[in-house]
Amino acid sequence: MKSKNNFKPFLTGIFILALLTGFIAIYVFIAPNSNSIEKKNKYLFIDDNSDFKSLTNQLYENKSIKSLLTFTLAARIYGYKTIKPGRYEITSGINNLRLVHKLKNGQQTPLKLTFNNLRTKEQLAGRLSRQIMADSASINQHLNDPTFLSKYGFSPETAVAMFIPDTYEVFWDMDATELFDRMKKEYDKFWNEDRKQKAAAIPLTIVEVSTLASIVEEETNKKAERPIVAGLYINRLRTSMPLQADPTVKFAYGNFGLRRITGAHLRIESPYNTYKNKGLPPGPIRLATASGIDAVLNFSKHSNIFMCAKETLNGEHNFAATYAEHQINARKYQKALDERKIFE
Repeated sequence: MKSKNNFKPFLTGIFILALLTGFIAIYVFIAPNSNSIEKKNKYLFIDDNSDFKSLTNQLYENKSIKSLLTFTLAARIYGYKTIKPGRYEITSGINNLRLVHKLKNGQQTPLKLTFNNLRTKEQLAGRLSRQIMADSASINQHLNDPTFLSKYGFSPETAVAMFIPDTYEVFWDMDATELFDRMKKEYDKFWNEDRKQKAAAIPLTIVEVSTLASIVEEETNKKAERPIVAGLYINRLRTSMPLQADPTVKFAYGNFGLRRITGAHLRIESPYNTYKNKGLPPGPIRLATASGIDAVLNFSKHSNIFMCAKETLNGEHNFAATYAEHQINARKYQKALDERKIFE
């Protein structure tokens, strides 16, 4: 009887220990650990150089979780040692078990990569680097590396043609090379057989279409005018007439803010000066959009070879088939600039 009585406290102790262990396990692994004060999901960004300490520092600084101690304990018990880079969503109510499992297995949350309304390679590199892990220096280096670009069929002059403005779902941890691989894949998808056939019928290469589209989009901000402007430039190309596109001169100067192109501007020595050089410039003068490219591919057929900004200065143009008509339109425009004291 005495031995049985001694066994009961032992069983009670085991039970209490098991109960305590269960409570600890629940507290460490199962209890929600996200910081729900703001009631919105947060993100953890882990780059190639991150270690466990920098990871926990970010969690602490961003106040992403309530208890760093229980997270650290759960990570060690679960064997989380290899830090995988990426962008991880810390959802409201997530517990340590789910969070550690997500990080350990590299279960990233994709993001929407968006870029548009960009003119230069530097602007493109900067916009992209603010959204993904690749830094602007490495992106810009690739955009200017002839050897690297050649494997995609591009050059430093034509590289931006590969980047068609849109929204793409990507993972944050992509490096510069992975970015270019993805953009080339999207580029090939965009340039389907229908678009290729339309380009060949003009006839222009697909990069030349992007180049012309970039000029058209700089020339007019009115979408309804773009097929008309495209048709005018194609008329000039077909008759070996210089494009004489003011936006290409602005690009040559590196100053898109010029509002009045003078004879002095037209004398600049540059392959992008389409007043001095016949045909298209070496490459796009901005990132051509899908709608701009389609405006070229579906250009309006007409006899106009001259255009001039309207005297209303609202972004629209007057078009003309003869130089005499064009001179009338040009005088109206020059008068409007003089009246507003716009000299450059």
